[in-house]
Parts: sequence; structure tokens; C-alpha cells
Amino acid sequence: MSSRKFFVGGNWKMNGDKKSLGDLITTLNTASLHDETEVVCGAPSIYLDYARSNLDARIGVAAQNCYKVPKGAFTGEISPAMIKDCGVDWVILGHSERRHVFGESSELIGQKVAHALESGLGVIACIGEKLEEREAGTTEEVVFAQTQVIADNVKDWGQLVLAYEPVWAIGTGKTASPEQAQEVHEKLRAWLKDNVSEDVADSVRIIYGGSVTGSNCKELGSQADVDGFLVGGASLKPEFVDIINAVA
Repeated sequence: MSSRKFFVGGNWKMNGDKKSLGDLITTLNTASLHDETEVVCGAPSIYLDYARSNLDARIGVAAQNCYKVPKGAFTGEISPAMIKDCGVDWVILGHSERRHVFGESSELIGQKVAHALESGLGVIACIGEKLEEREAGTTEEVVFAQTQVIADNVKDWGQLVLAYEPVWAIGTGKTASPEQAQEVHEKLRAWLKDNVSEDVADSVRIIYGGSVTGSNCKELGSQADVDGFLVGGASLKPEFVDIINAVA
């Protein structure tokens, strides 16, 4: 069994209100959660304070995005300093919706990763190919290029979790098969060994995201190089508890 601590992130995206998130928080606070799994919930920025104030201390909280500088004339943005001021320790960066809906470049994501890490936040850095890229056989090329830009901006790998999320599997109901997920995770780990170091390759957690549910999480979680999940829609439902306990 790997010494890498299993990591389950819930990405609430632009969903919920105080009532529904409050109910979810109560469910999580009262649930029996596997002690050996690290759990982090990604709340909308306007609810970061609410989530951190109400979630049990054993559950981490993440912002879903941040900017690359501490403060300034950047209307609508939030900084790592503000995130930390809310008692929040994590941020999700480079999610495919940021890349493909909002047009964020790999270069910008790399700059954000650097600043977030320098500010003392843990970073869940997302990579993944689109359907046309998988069908064209360029999955490795795409995810290695995305990972390279992230790696160029990381000094402390202990603070980074890498999330492989095939874009074609996010919110579509299509999931990469356990074998497909393992294949990419294994290749990513080999890339890290060749391009960063063997120690980093062995220690960094590579988690899978893309239509993870209570019914498929055990098989996905049993793969040797799948160290957890980044969960979208299912993280807003009681089944999130089953996903957290996938390797219990």
C-alpha cells in the first residue's frame, strides 16, 4: 500500500446556498469519515468563511480559484492572502472550466500556482485532455505540457496535489475506466520521475476527477496510482461520504 495519504476533494463549483450547504456541512460533520483520508471541500468564494466556520476542523476548505498577486486593482478577483484570512488552507487552480470556459492559459495558471504556494496555500492543480485530444491520441502530450508549466512553478511539492481530470468526463456522466485512469496516472508519475525527481514522483498525490460517484469510487480508488478524487456533482450529495470512505 502506498504511503501517500488518500485525498478526496469536493468541488462545489457555483452551487448551493447557506441552507443547502448548511445541510451538507451537517451531513459531513456527523458522518463517520475514514481517519486516513484527507478531505477538502471547495466552496464558492462568497461562502469560504461560512464553510470554514461551520465545517468540522478535520475537513479542509479550498477556494476554487485565486489570482497571482496579493492585492490590487483586479475587480472580481481574490488573493491567497484573503483566502488565508478566512482560515482556508487550499485552492483549486487550473480547473478545466477555468481553462476552457474562462480562457485561462497554462502560463497564467502556472503564475497562480507559484504565488499560491509562496503564500502558504496548498494547491490542487488540475490537468486533463479534451475529448478531441484523446481521440487524436494526444492525451500524453497535452497533460505532460500542462504538468510541465505547473512543475516549473513549484518549489515545495509537499504542498501540491495533482488532479487529472479528463475534460470529456467532467459532468458528462462518462467516467474514465479504472484502467484508463490508472494508465494516465502511471504515465504522469513516470514523467515526474524523469522530469522532477524520483522522490517527488513517489510522494506527490495524483487524484482523479470526472464523474466520480459512490458506485464507481471503490474500483477507481483501488488503482495503484490513483491517490484520491476531485469530486464535482456528487460532492453536493450525501454519497460524498461513501466516496470519502472508498478505501476505508
